[in-house]
Amino acid sequence: MGKILTIHGGVPLTGTVRVGGAKNLVPKAMVAALLGNTPSVLRNVPEIKDVSVVRSLLELHGVTVTRDRETGDLTMDPSEAKTASNRAIDAHAGDSRIPILFCGPLIHSIGQAFIPDLGGCRIGDRPIDFHLDVLREFGAEVHKGEEGIRISAPNGLTGAKLDLPYPSVGTTEQVLLSAVRARGVTEVRNAAIEPEILDLIALLQKMGAIISVHRDRIIRIQGVESLRGYDHVALPDRNEAASWASAALVTKGDIFVEDAQQRDLTAFLHVYRQIGGEFEVKHNGIRFYHPGGELNPLILETDVHPGFMTDWQQPLVVALTQATGVSVIHETVYENRFGFTEALKRMGATVQVHTDCLGSTPCRFGHRNFKHSAVIVGPVELKGANIDIPDLRGGFSHLIAALAAEGTSTVTGIEIINRGYEHFTEKLRKLGANVELSE
Repeated sequence: MGKILTIHGGVPLTGTVRVGGAKNLVPKAMVAALLGNTPSVLRNVPEIKDVSVVRSLLELHGVTVTRDRETGDLTMDPSEAKTASNRAIDAHAGDSRIPILFCGPLIHSIGQAFIPDLGGCRIGDRPIDFHLDVLREFGAEVHKGEEGIRISAPNGLTGAKLDLPYPSVGTTEQVLLSAVRARGVTEVRNAAIEPEILDLIALLQKMGAIISVHRDRIIRIQGVESLRGYDHVALPDRNEAASWASAALVTKGDIFVEDAQQRDLTAFLHVYRQIGGEFEVKHNGIRFYHPGGELNPLILETDVHPGFMTDWQQPLVVALTQATGVSVIHETVYENRFGFTEALKRMGATVQVHTDCLGSTPCRFGHRNFKHSAVIVGPVELKGANIDIPDLRGGFSHLIAALAAEGTSTVTGIEIINRGYEHFTEKLRKLGANVELSE
């Protein structure tokens, strides 16, 4: 059954938490170490499950990974990279989607890659077809079997001209990790330009890659024959920062998020202030707090960067259950991200989900029967409940709802939260939450 977190609600969260390196960058940066011919050092590495999964996969492929006990910095030496067994890869990667990004680096290093069935959060299909199509454009051969997918490139990878149908973060990462050592020039249009993508580009440049970012989401890469290792400090996790900000608002608390960066949270901070939350930007982080009074409803659409990020939406929905009036959220990035609202309704929230595009513009999920819009009516008094966590951000949303609720909640499936939130139970206790962890 796993661990159970018992939460006694009604206590405002107050104090300081520090966010570590970004979950959406660190595992990909670890994969990039395979591209170098000398060791790489990655700093500001959070202790989360995705990091341990990627470390295991790197070690399976012959990469020596050591962690500094004092700093947590990772040193990765790919000089003995090798092929790993299908069964071993499957055993270590079954619940992570990171393995698909190993393809380009492994093809460059050892000539082939094996990808098992992919796991991850249940928030939509997240099909790997985009990834496979990209690899085929680079000249890779894709062979699907019962155990998974084997990808090879007998003639090596060659640069390609790509126009993505959607500015997918994962597909853009695939292009970058495959193109930097491919022969010739790669141009990708409609690329993702999230801060984590730009940080990955900065890391690859340190390795010797030739990459330029242009207007209108165009990235060009001139392939090089070899790359060296990197020494890189991962940017702070803006998603964790926004989650703690929402927790402060929902619990009527006051949280200083150390290392949160205003630059990467601009869209979130705008909406946070619209709702009625307040913040103070300091030299080493951002203070988020509930200033008193009523919270305001709003109409909001998620979007790719620089829009309002999809990962910010779920914790914010909990805050909107406490706003006075009707709020509307239109989710345009993932088609099935409102499943978490069922638990909120059991706690007393008034939430309706719809298949229509309840936003200013139709999105790619319109007329496809995906419940991707939500109407939230507040304020309501939340009550404790038994909750099973469905996905990473939805799970954190359940936690902060339980923290604000009257009574006691029991939460199962918290292992999912370990994928992206470092030491979250310890952080909750540090902020004054009344929580108990049991087997």
